[in-house]
Amino acid sequence: MASYKSVLGEHLDDIKARIDKDIAMFYENDIKTYHMPEEAENSKSINHVVDLSVMYAKDAKSYLDKGDLFTAFASISYAHGLLDSVKEIFFNKDA
Repeated sequence: MASYKSVLGEHLDDIKARIDKDIAMFYENDIKTYHMPEEAENSKSINHVVDLSVMYAKDAKSYLDKGDLFTAFASISYAHGLLDSVKEIFFNKDA
């Protein structure tokens, strides 16, 4: 069975750059601009989900640095999804 490195070959640098950009976007756009709604400020479960999203983003960077692109991509995708779910609950209640 071929490794993903042999299959992706010349595209590895592009993939790494895309994952790195996604991690940067998480910190620059999502976490930096995210403001907890007043009704959720004291919610332990919501704060926990936000904290988990940050932990997954940190994991993504760690996996990327180790060259594990699949796990890095999965981790940063999950980080975005967790934070997006909190935003969806509090900002799109009528949607």
